[in-house]
Amino acid sequence: MKKVTILGVTGSIGTQTLDVIRNDINNFDIVGISANTNWEKIIPIIEEFKPKYVAMMDREASVKLEKHCREKNYSTEILQGLEGLNYISTLAEVDVVVTSVVGMIGLVPTIKAINAGKDIALANKETLVAAGGLVMEAARKNHVNILPVDSEHGAIFQCLQGNRLENVNKIILTASGGPFRGKSKQQLVEIKPEEALKHPKWNMGKKVSIDSSTLMNKGLEVIEAHWLFGVDYENIQVVVHPQSIIHSMVEYVDGSVIAQLSSTDMRLPIQYAINYPERNNAVIDKLDFYNMGNLTFEKPDMDTFKCLKLAYSAGRMGGNMPAIMNAANEVAVELFLDYKIKYLQIEYIIEKCMNKFEHQTRPNLEEILEIDLRVREYVRNNYDKE
Repeated sequence: MKKVTILGVTGSIGTQTLDVIRNDINNFDIVGISANTNWEKIIPIIEEFKPKYVAMMDREASVKLEKHCREKNYSTEILQGLEGLNYISTLAEVDVVVTSVVGMIGLVPTIKAINAGKDIALANKETLVAAGGLVMEAARKNHVNILPVDSEHGAIFQCLQGNRLENVNKIILTASGGPFRGKSKQQLVEIKPEEALKHPKWNMGKKVSIDSSTLMNKGLEVIEAHWLFGVDYENIQVVVHPQSIIHSMVEYVDGSVIAQLSSTDMRLPIQYAINYPERNNAVIDKLDFYNMGNLTFEKPDMDTFKCLKLAYSAGRMGGNMPAIMNAANEVAVELFLDYKIKYLQIEYIIEKCMNKFEHQTRPNLEEILEIDLRVREYVRNNYDKE
């Protein structure tokens, strides 16, 4: 039986992880879970899965949850803040940590879990984007598996099974194109948050949905793929595939291309990651090839959707530049969702920060965390002065 900690249990990936485990409950034991503020949503999870620990990032939420648990005589211990996340990520009995929190908050708990020898089912893009070199070095040092949960990286991981990395010619990341595929720059000027949140294929959280609409999500995945699979940026290609049936492909030196296909359901890559190297019975709808229709492919428009181009640039520069880009994007997305900036200001803010802050080629963890805070503060203090 695998013992599991889930960081971000009330989010999209977290709830789907619970669904996967629910369908295979005899093989998993959830030891620790975390959430941000939604303490009421934690209560049925405690009742069903009986985790030993719950870490709430928000202090007020943790107090309310602890009071409820005392009244109900639950044995679950309630922890608080980043210290709580770190604690449940490094528990001696835990085998795998599912990191499904969104944003830079996942970086430190993930590194601490790796240093504690835990396998990582990684759904937190920002961890590898901001500190990929440090994370992968720690994984090698501690003999830890980094198991990708993103549908694209999970697909690549499957396409690589039984093959050698030195025989890979190119990684092909597929993208749905988001809700604004085919639109011109001018058509994006007055886009509102509610429009950007309407993803055509995937059910995701707000931040990831906005990133998908700007193609920043695909840019983050390009940087992730570089670190996960050791492939140069010149050999990572993005292809728009609106049907989202092919989740990614690997081209080998002999010209063969291996693709992974499935229905658009995140439970498959989650299931594969937490069960690796085993495969379990399907928790998703299987493909019906007779009724699938056509599969089409397009080149991404990186002039209209400049965030993808900026991500490639940040990745090639390396060092602290991806962390600068990521911090600027996170705050810009928050501001857009709060109706404080326009849609196209997201890419403008990112590019301005990439040009403003000093490029450092070999930052340590403390320096990455410091530049992250500096960029966030700058954007929050200056967005209305542009």
